[in-house]
Amino acid sequence: MDFEGVWQVVRRIDNAAGPDARFEGVARFARDGEGLTYAEEGELRLEGQAPIRGERRYLWREEEDGRIAVFFDDGRDFHRFDPGADVPGDRHHCAPDVYDVTYDFSGWPEWESRWRVAGPRKDYAMVSRYRR
Repeated sequence: MDFEGVWQVVRRIDNAAGPDARFEGVARFARDGEGLTYAEEGELRLEGQAPIRGERRYLWREEEDGRIAVFFDDGRDFHRFDPGADVPGDRHHCAPDVYDVTYDFSGWPEWESRWRVAGPRKDYAMVSRYRR
């Protein structure tokens, strides 16, 4: 799969403890010498509030076994997944909360990520859909 390039992203965040949210923006995967840098920017809308600008960055690195390692932009480990698996996904522990992710590439080049975050501090589900 070739992630490099520009993607439109639409994200829905269903928050059990507060207002739901929607994000719309652009995600760019750009070569950086070691793999890809993921840079996202757009507008986050929370129910009942004025929209705010949102952005985030990650580092994507292909490993020797074909899995993709995802790091925070400061180099800390985030998660890994095998894009060829039946249900690509992983779990990230950010004590005391747990982040579970699955990816769906079955409609490539459109794809999505689904996050379920649970713990004493966070309780939400997030679906991000990507298309060229």
